[in-house]
Amino acid sequence: MVSKKFYLVNILQEIFDQLNVLDSIHILYCDSLNSDFVQQIIKVIKPFKLISLFIDEILHVESLQLLLEKFGDCLENFGFFFENDTEFIEQKQQLFKFIMKYCKRIRYFGLGLPGDNNIYSIIKNNQHNINYLTIDYNDCIDLSSIVLQNLGQVLPPKLEYLSLALSFGIIDLEIFLKNSQNTFIKKLLIKNIVLDRNEKTLFCIKKYIMKKERVKYLAILDIDVYTRDEIELFCLKDEVNEFKLHNIIVQSYYTNLYINAYNYIKDNYL
Repeated sequence: MVSKKFYLVNILQEIFDQLNVLDSIHILYCDSLNSDFVQQIIKVIKPFKLISLFIDEILHVESLQLLLEKFGDCLENFGFFFENDTEFIEQKQQLFKFIMKYCKRIRYFGLGLPGDNNIYSIIKNNQHNINYLTIDYNDCIDLSSIVLQNLGQVLPPKLEYLSLALSFGIIDLEIFLKNSQNTFIKKLLIKNIVLDRNEKTLFCIKKYIMKKERVKYLAILDIDVYTRDEIELFCLKDEVNEFKLHNIIVQSYYTNLYINAYNYIKDNYL
C-alpha cells in the first residue's frame, strides 16, 4: 500500500520489478502522485493490479488518465476528497469522464465535495459492483440538496454500506428516501449538520426506513450548525428500542459503523 509521501519515486519502477510477489497495490492519498510517479508505475514490467486509488488533490490530470487507462479495468476502490470545491474544477470534470470511460468494476466509491453530475452516472455505471458508498459534503447546503435529490434513483438494489455526511432539511431527505425505496442497505450512516431544530427528520426516517425495515444497522448523528452540539440516535434508548422492534440495530456512528478508506482496505485486502 502506497500512502502519503513516497520518497523513492525515481527508483519506484526498479523496486517494483525486483519484488518477487507483487499481485496488487493500493494508493491512498499519496503526496507524490505526479507525472513521474505515474510513469514509473506504468513502466513496471511485472504484471500487477491497481486495486485502490484515493486522492485529495490533482497534480496532473493527464497522468491520472494514463493511470486509469492502464488499470481502470481492475480498479475496485476509488475516492476523492477535496477541502475546497473551487479547486481543480476543470480537472475534476475531466477526471470524472475518465472514470466513466475506464472504470466499470468499482466496489467502493468515496466522494468529498461531489459538485459534478457525473458522479451519479459513475454510480449507475457500476451498479452491478458498487457495494460501499461514502458521500461527505456536510458544509454545503445547496450541494447536499442536489445529492439527496439525485442519489436515490441511481442506487443499486443492495448496498453493504452507505454513509451520508450532509447538511439537509426534511424535504430533501424525503425525496432521497422515496427514490431509494427499492434499495436495501445493510449499514446506513447519516450525519446531518442541522439547520432547523424543529424539523422532524427522525419521523421521516421512521416512516421510510424503520417501518419498511430497509436497513439492518443504523447510525444517525445530528450536529447543531450553531452550537456544534451532537445528538446521536444511539444515545436515545427509547428510540433504539423502537427500531429494534423492526429488526433494525441502532449503533454508535464512529465507534461501531464508521469505516474510513484505510480501515476498509485493511479489513478487505491486507
